[in-house]
Amino acid sequence: MHAFDGHVPAVVLRLDRNPFHHGTLGAVRSLGRRGVEVHAVVEAGGGPMGRSRYLRAVHPGPTGGLDPEAPETLLECLVGVSERIGRPAVLVAMDDLSAIAVARIAPMLDGRFRIPHQPDGLPARVADKAELSRLCARWDVPHPETVIPASGAEAAEAAWRLGLPVVAKWSRPWLLPAGAGLRSTTLVHTAAEARRLYERTEEAGSRLLLQRFLPAGTDTDWFFHGAFGRGGHPLLAGSGRKELSWPVRTGLTAVGRWLPDPAVEEAALRLARRLGYQGILDLDFRRDEKGCFRLVDFNPRPGAQFRLFTDAGGLDVVQAMYLDLTGQRVPESAGGPGRVFVAENYALLAAVRGRQLPWRSSAGGRDAVPAPARAEDAGAGAGQGRTAGERPGPARVAPRAERGRVEAAWFAADDPMPFFAMLAAFLGRGAGKGARALRGVPAHGRRTARAVVRAPRQRARDLTPPAAPAAPGTPAASAEPDELVTR
Repeated sequence: MHAFDGHVPAVVLRLDRNPFHHGTLGAVRSLGRRGVEVHAVVEAGGGPMGRSRYLRAVHPGPTGGLDPEAPETLLECLVGVSERIGRPAVLVAMDDLSAIAVARIAPMLDGRFRIPHQPDGLPARVADKAELSRLCARWDVPHPETVIPASGAEAAEAAWRLGLPVVAKWSRPWLLPAGAGLRSTTLVHTAAEARRLYERTEEAGSRLLLQRFLPAGTDTDWFFHGAFGRGGHPLLAGSGRKELSWPVRTGLTAVGRWLPDPAVEEAALRLARRLGYQGILDLDFRRDEKGCFRLVDFNPRPGAQFRLFTDAGGLDVVQAMYLDLTGQRVPESAGGPGRVFVAENYALLAAVRGRQLPWRSSAGGRDAVPAPARAEDAGAGAGQGRTAGERPGPARVAPRAERGRVEAAWFAADDPMPFFAMLAAFLGRGAGKGARALRGVPAHGRRTARAVVRAPRQRARDLTPPAAPAAPGTPAASAEPDELVTR
């Protein structure tokens, strides 16, 4: 166990109203087990997370929600929380909106909260899909081919040129109005659909992007988590692969494994260094048909599965950031690759829907783990031994001590109540959806954080734009469709 002084309290902030966000519970437990006094600013009651024995108090978020462009209400809320705590605290933002809003009011929180210093609204820049596309092009980070149309006609033409179906994204999804039926990410099947979506740009509040669709498959979805000090210096970092996701193939991580991959790590470390990023980040990569890892999303906060990257001494990215912000030495990471993270509720759904067990076998077997990158490769030279299109070298068999090291999102023997509260709420929500389905009454009026869109695997890349306005039918769907969600 690493040396850890938890004398400074911590406040975990989440503005996304998602009671099943297991990452928030992970942050509460991670710091609470180290003796830190942990507070949470979340929805009323805190959901299942609010039952944790490691949580000192739950504080309500801004009254009436938060206008992303006017975070003054969050400032008022956090000042009130600070006064109730009575001393400065480390502030940990757990969702994109929280990270963006906190960065905007950070100078006014000085003296009350310890927050990673981010240059000039950096969280909003990297969370902006259009800005991320430009940054990747500027610094040669592989990214899906992206078009930002300037008109409905350009949107229709780009859809045909990229190859149908294409992925449509709003560059600033946190600006989408609630109840408008607009989703942050949509799979577009026809040129006419792309044109219609562009025509809602003013309503969406940000630009529309069209990206080439990268099919999902075995070994295609990877992620990177890291905590960084000043100047983009890595404190703790690692890459992993989704074994199961919910919804199937492209949703959040239901089962993930810590697997070092030099290509993923090199791209992530290089981007963080050039940005001068300070704080915690969560990057999503997808491997294309040629084996190239392409960055598809940049989240300026901890990922929900961040506890996957916990070393042999119990250190994770949230603890590393806490140590750095409180002036303590962050120890060198020791051990960890081969660990498995399981979000029990989503893993069960993914296993049933995908008709496969959570322990999906790979080419190297259940216990095959690529050899980790050397410590000296964590800087600029990481990954120089192979290109982004090459696969890892021979797999090693994980030592027996690394096998079966599973981190559950909800269940913990020392803190069981959140698991039972989640189970009751999850089953209750499922029963409610089933009852509505039997009555034929859909759940209207809500824009959820996850939007599921089914689409065929086949991309009509060889089609040409039609001469007449009427577009031909979309390609025939395969028997097993892909699914796309936003996180």
